[in-house]
Amino acid sequence: MDLQALADKLEIQEQLARYARGVDTNDFDLWKSVFTPEAVIDYTSTSTQLPVGKRDEMATWLEQGLGQMPWKIHYITNVEIDLDGDRASVIAQFYNPMQLPGFAEPSYCGGYYFHDFVRTPDGWKSEKLAEKLVWFVNKPADAS
Repeated sequence: MDLQALADKLEIQEQLARYARGVDTNDFDLWKSVFTPEAVIDYTSTSTQLPVGKRDEMATWLEQGLGQMPWKIHYITNVEIDLDGDRASVIAQFYNPMQLPGFAEPSYCGGYYFHDFVRTPDGWKSEKLAEKLVWFVNKPADAS
């Protein structure tokens, strides 16, 4: 692997960390900074309320939902990055313990993030994200 590929992969991994920190700290401007302005985010495997939307629409949806949680932590692991020039396909696993409002016990979920990243003048940005929820313990009624 050459130095440019290594630098690209590190930058993309930093973006995944920003994604998690943005959601977990309710910093949805930070979360939005991971994506291109026209990025399409697909959370259909998690919720039927707003399955797919553009970055800003999804940031509002996340703020209204996840912003109400007393606590949440996203761990993003096993990151696979396939570089192809100025594009990258990314598959990463997530584990997300959380405290849902009104629930006595914590909830936990896990699955995969599938990102399409593109190199922009502002660095690597995700232009498409599809979340694939694999399991959910103590899930709310609207979770798939």
